Amino acid sequence: MTISKEAIDHLFTHARTANGFLDKPVPQSLLKEIYEIAKMGPTSMNTQPARYVFLTTPEAKSRLMPALSPGNVDKTQSAPVSVIIATDKQFFEHMPTVFPNNPNAKGLFEGNAALAAGTASRNGTLSGAYFMIAARALGLDCGPMSGFDPAKVDAEFFPDGRYSTNFIVNLGYGDTSKLFGRNPRLSFEQAAQVL
Repeated sequence: MTISKEAIDHLFTHARTANGFLDKPVPQSLLKEIYEIAKMGPTSMNTQPARYVFLTTPEAKSRLMPALSPGNVDKTQSAPVSVIIATDKQFFEHMPTVFPNNPNAKGLFEGNAALAAGTASRNGTLSGAYFMIAARALGLDCGPMSGFDPAKVDAEFFPDGRYSTNFIVNLGYGDTSKLFGRNPRLSFEQAAQVL
């Protein structure tokens, strides 16, 4: 099965990073629907280490503001939803449920901190990307950000240390008047090798 060119354009070719948002709410039911789609994206050994914190009120977002780089404040304030994409450092506690075909999966990660950390980081980031593609597929615009102080976000939202912030995504209906010009992409020859 191949999806249509229109769908590819919507998800990738014509999609843009939102730098401002319309004053139009995003219902919680839509956030749940995004998650239900994104969770189906593949992660190694079905680890699913990503965790999502949806900031939907001015009070919740005000807790995030001190951690943001100055250039990210206005766009975050205009977004109906800001999502902290976090990583569960103890994701392996769920391995008996999510990967039952290997009864030793939990112990594999529990006894190897480096393997657990690498797996969590890689697969949490993948899941965040799946989340953005699902959001675009359901008609929302995304503004992913790394311009923030992760230690401040973690201290505010994850003081017990179990989760760590990976990146933040603003969600909503993009304000096209605030889009930047399309930046160039590397060519296939610059970015790829075929061996």
